[in-house]
Amino acid sequence: NAPGEGPLNERCGSEFVQKQQQPPTWYNPNKDDNVVYYGASLDGDADRIVFFSSSPSNFILLDGDKIAALICLFLRQQLSYFSDECNLKLGVVQTAYANGSSTKYLKELPVEVRIAKTGVKHVHKVAHEEFDIGVYFEANGHGTVLFGTNFYNFIDRCNANASSLSADATVALTRLQLLPKIINQAVGDALSDLLFVDAILQLQQQNKFDNGNIIENWNSLYVDLPSKQCKVSVPDRTMIIMNDNETACLSPIELQQDLDDAVTSLKGARCFVRPSGTENVVRVYAEASTTEEANELADIAVKL
Repeated sequence: NAPGEGPLNERCGSEFVQKQQQPPTWYNPNKDDNVVYYGASLDGDADRIVFFSSSPSNFILLDGDKIAALICLFLRQQLSYFSDECNLKLGVVQTAYANGSSTKYLKELPVEVRIAKTGVKHVHKVAHEEFDIGVYFEANGHGTVLFGTNFYNFIDRCNANASSLSADATVALTRLQLLPKIINQAVGDALSDLLFVDAILQLQQQNKFDNGNIIENWNSLYVDLPSKQCKVSVPDRTMIIMNDNETACLSPIELQQDLDDAVTSLKGARCFVRPSGTENVVRVYAEASTTEEANELADIAVKL
């Protein structure tokens, strides 16, 4: 919403669009809000962004997981034009809240995946320390891409041997060496992320992107598994101790054993709990192949 057009970010920011799974409220009376082919919602301080497409009969959300998938697809395509001497380590850092389908898609690209503790400072640290090109985006759209020393050395080597590169590799080199100028590596920056994603989509459109609707093709890179999140009030949240990346409960050990038993009974399911960092509640995340099973798994975890 523009200045003077409704309250700031009321029912239209990135968090609203991502969590409510619906298009933003348009406060401009001249805006036709029935159809948006390609839109983006930012949060108040512009460090998060999600993309969407909407019509009266359909809403497509392209969240942080989908942004990371698109970026990795693009990077993998560009790196593929170079010889085996390109040993750059491309990877993605996710949290336990990343949808399991996104993790499976990334591993099949192939891209290395690491799971880090929830919080931007944790995923940023892993991306910086473990990868030459480290991508991280939380589901809420907060993220960026980091480039390590090996990346810049690779660019220098390619420029020194530019005459021996193929035409495709020459174009790819031009694209790769421009990325650090587009991307804000210091922090999540919704405006630079918007420019980067838009540039990728423009290039994919030139390549026909499987000869279809570019937004629908982006969305169809993978299909999210149904999931449910909820929280349970507890007398003392410190009783629950998690492992380093918060995917398993170390104490009480019986809790993790019961969660494992519940997951085993459902195909392709997973579930974890983690204590809040600010209040006496335990957060529950459940994921399964159907909405009914995800809800069932979450209910079991709540009762535990």
